[in-house]
Amino acid sequence: MLGLERRQKIMELLRRERKVYVAELAKLFHVTEETIRRDLEKLENQDLLRRSYGGAVLSESTSEDLSYTRRSAINSESKLCIADKAVELIHDGDTIMMDSSTTCQALLQQLKGQRNITVITNSIRLMNDFMNSGFQMICTGGKMRESSCALTGSTAYQTLHNYFVDYAFISCKGIDMDKGVMESNESESKIKEIMMEQARKTVLLVDHSKFNKTAFVKCDDFSHIHCVVTDEEPSREWQDFFLERHIRLID
Repeated sequence: MLGLERRQKIMELLRRERKVYVAELAKLFHVTEETIRRDLEKLENQDLLRRSYGGAVLSESTSEDLSYTRRSAINSESKLCIADKAVELIHDGDTIMMDSSTTCQALLQQLKGQRNITVITNSIRLMNDFMNSGFQMICTGGKMRESSCALTGSTAYQTLHNYFVDYAFISCKGIDMDKGVMESNESESKIKEIMMEQARKTVLLVDHSKFNKTAFVKCDDFSHIHCVVTDEEPSREWQDFFLERHIRLID
């Protein structure tokens, strides 16, 4: 296993368990403890974790605004799985809005060179990564949030209001049956709200770790969500919840 792949696995374990131990990781990956310590040091230098005695911890509050680099390292396999499933929803000629999530980046990567689509996004990353993809890319403009490489503010909001699209693809920080779809900050939550309003259908891309999780700002009460794409089958309670609201579930 390559070092990069091992470190991605470590981050996924840390996301689930909240803490990992050097000795256990060394046994799991069949490497020395010194190798694991170097892995943890590299991840700490990227601000992805905090080393503690004998291991490392992931500290995240409901309002914590994770960097794009950190989000990219979390649940990477889940995002690829979601992208594989969501790609079938998009057809030639579709117009879509995409937020600045790393899951949307994975989805566009799957579509690269395969679809004639128009993408409207507030993501600097998507604009840069797919400038030669063959997609028609439209940037919202606006004030950049460095942590997420996302454009927000009045300019971005007005640009989105000028367009009506077939689909909005968004992700989120957490979902809860009572609290709804949630995000970590108000400015990007507003972007998602407008995208949902301007789209004929909204597709929520959400991995298993986001279920029953609370974040800082409410984006929607599921009234604008038409389809949920996730990597693992959710609980029967969640399945019934989506069924009652006529929300298509792809798991």
